[in-house]
Amino acid sequence: MSLDDLSAELNARRDTAMSMGGKEKLARRKEQGLLNARERIEVLLDSGSFTEAGLLGVSSVVPGDELKTPADGKISGYGKVDGRRVAVVSNDLTVKGASSSMTNMKKIGHIKRTAASRGLPIVFLGESSGARMPDNMGAKGMGTLLGNDPTQYQRLRETPWISALLGPSFGSSALYACMSDFVVMRKGATMAVASARLVELATGQKIDQEDMGGWEMHAKTTGLIDAVAETDEEAIQICKKILSYLPSHQNETPPRTETPASDSCIGDTIRALLPDSRTRGYDMRRMARAVLDPGSDMELKPMFGKSATTMLGRINGRVVGVVGNNPMFKGGTLDVPSCEKITSFLVLCDSYNIPLVFLVDTPGFMIGIEAERQKAPGKIINFMNALQLLTVPKVSLIMRKTYGQAYLNMGGGRNSDEVAAWPTAEVSFMDPAFSAHIVGDPAAGQEELDKVKAEVQRDSAVWDIAGNFSVQYVLHPEETRAWLEEMLDIHEMRLTGGIGQHRLATWPTSY
Repeated sequence: MSLDDLSAELNARRDTAMSMGGKEKLARRKEQGLLNARERIEVLLDSGSFTEAGLLGVSSVVPGDELKTPADGKISGYGKVDGRRVAVVSNDLTVKGASSSMTNMKKIGHIKRTAASRGLPIVFLGESSGARMPDNMGAKGMGTLLGNDPTQYQRLRETPWISALLGPSFGSSALYACMSDFVVMRKGATMAVASARLVELATGQKIDQEDMGGWEMHAKTTGLIDAVAETDEEAIQICKKILSYLPSHQNETPPRTETPASDSCIGDTIRALLPDSRTRGYDMRRMARAVLDPGSDMELKPMFGKSATTMLGRINGRVVGVVGNNPMFKGGTLDVPSCEKITSFLVLCDSYNIPLVFLVDTPGFMIGIEAERQKAPGKIINFMNALQLLTVPKVSLIMRKTYGQAYLNMGGGRNSDEVAAWPTAEVSFMDPAFSAHIVGDPAAGQEELDKVKAEVQRDSAVWDIAGNFSVQYVLHPEETRAWLEEMLDIHEMRLTGGIGQHRLATWPTSY
């Protein structure tokens, strides 16, 4: 064949691959208001920046599938997001349900290896039906397709992984999401080990797919997702936003922006947010926003473990991670979900060289039978272990109360590089109201208990802990922003170019 003939064949094969699952399937998606796999890539990437790897890949396990599997149901390649190079995998549900088979597994493996070795974040645009039948059936199929890549499910966090769950997500979409650093789910999408149909066949139990793996389950109960979106477009914009806080790889610092104009009213804002009564709640998220650069905040897992707040933001254009107790929920008590949420966030920040700010106001850890059933001691010590393995800078501000073990978990003592407190801070082993009943004699009457409580409260004031240098600074609230700016500058990792040791790089993404 001549070069012209071969060029014509190449163009024909490209056109076939670009047709995806065919006009009818693509039209049905459009009627449902859903983007197809290639449209999703267009929304994610800068215009004209996509280079596709494996366009002509097809399934070759079952004879005849070569003609039915354009791009083998998974579109992969490279592009740019806001001028920064990224790798991308977008699942095409119109081709055999984006099911996993030999060729598309090779494509994903290639993208992962390139991203890890060349320092590119990966964005997974997920939607898949699971393993492809009959390719994976039988001993030959299992031996051929499964388990031949010893690093298939390995995370060393060389580069950020971002996942968007945009439809039914079983198999690879679910697994790669659970291995990702950040996950957003569109309402109407689902993520589970298996579909409701397979569950019914295997167990006889009829389950609604949304109840088993919908956004409410994962945003509120499991904590496996970080954000929720109404549409495909919104979900992809959230992916682009989280990328703006993260470096391209673990050996560079996060992108820094220009320093915004200072807010001279910050002190007034903080004082207005803090209640006069020590027992009244307030929203820590608003307090965090008051000390961050205006409009720079992005909260992760807002509906899970709500007694804690985890937020990315900027101070003087520098990316920081904020961990705060939120007295609006359970008085700021740290329960098992909030411990899991904070631990996951610490791992994220340490992996990508993001300094941490702790805003502390907690009566301690949740106690009781349910907490013990949820393995509270184990979750508390996991949190503590992660905290002590951190190598990024960390500073703590005690705003009101901090008692017992929670004092340590929230950065007290030498668990932060610097600790400051407001004059409103209370530090002790236990809430004065409880300790009065334990230290005092209940038989002596309420008046005697009140005296013991008053004494304990006086001993819990900030002055003594500042006196023995366990708190290095006592600040007026309006001095908070300037102190944070100064501490982050002092503790910048100059000797390593801002790069931490990444001792949490192999910590499970979903434990």
